Amino acid sequence: MTLGFSVETLLPDARVSGPLRMGLVRLSEAEWLQAEPDIAPRAAAFDANPDAVQVLPEARAAESELAAMLGVDGGLEQVARAHWEDFCILTQDAPGTRFRLTGAAVAFPTDWHLAEKMGRPMMEVHEPIDGYAEQLAAGVDRFLEGLRAPNIFGRTNAFVMASDAWRYMPADDPAMRFAHVTPDNAGETLFVRCERETLRRLPRSQAVVFTIGVQVSPLGSLSDGAVARIAQSAGGFGAGEGNRRAAPHYAEALTAYASRRAEGRQVA
Repeated sequence: MTLGFSVETLLPDARVSGPLRMGLVRLSEAEWLQAEPDIAPRAAAFDANPDAVQVLPEARAAESELAAMLGVDGGLEQVARAHWEDFCILTQDAPGTRFRLTGAAVAFPTDWHLAEKMGRPMMEVHEPIDGYAEQLAAGVDRFLEGLRAPNIFGRTNAFVMASDAWRYMPADDPAMRFAHVTPDNAGETLFVRCERETLRRLPRSQAVVFTIGVQVSPLGSLSDGAVARIAQSAGGFGAGEGNRRAAPHYAEALTAYASRRAEGRQVA
């Protein structure tokens, strides 16, 4: 099993219902990062958002090691500008302690602010996610502690959005954000956003590199099977997570659109 580099190929591995899970698959070196990316949107995002790159002193050794590994002159920002993926560095204060987010270059965040996460351990980084502390935090900490170079693991998630923006930082009322979406136009007005995430440990610094590669597609461009799968997410999560994803504001339109697609009826 592997992970693709498009919404269509990532969706089969994305969680769309049920409890939180890591859902990791092992990747080869060739499958780590997207080949020949369009880096223009990333340059524009970094140029417009200088706070998208933050590196604490304890991540400097890992930053240099990562740049050398990828053959990039410079630091974390240059690494992220040269690739499609955003890059985060996780380090430990001492062996056996929790990993903290100590470096990041994030051009395309999905509704989170880097400054609020820097220096914090993984449980606090994921604090807004309903159920993370109870269902996933201990498992994530164990996985990070046991991760060894050169192994690479990946996972993906999926979100339904009202925008195809690479940098998704909505500040409006969710009810207003999705007010224009109907079963008739959902194929054009809803977008599926997947984050292709990978984890690997650097051999010298022993830091963990976490990458996030964002893919976005209009709902209507996806296959019937992909539409049916993402429609499961409309009611597949608990109230806390569903509300965080604004699901109540698009669920009816999404499920009705998916039903029409399943029945073979013409939809936008």
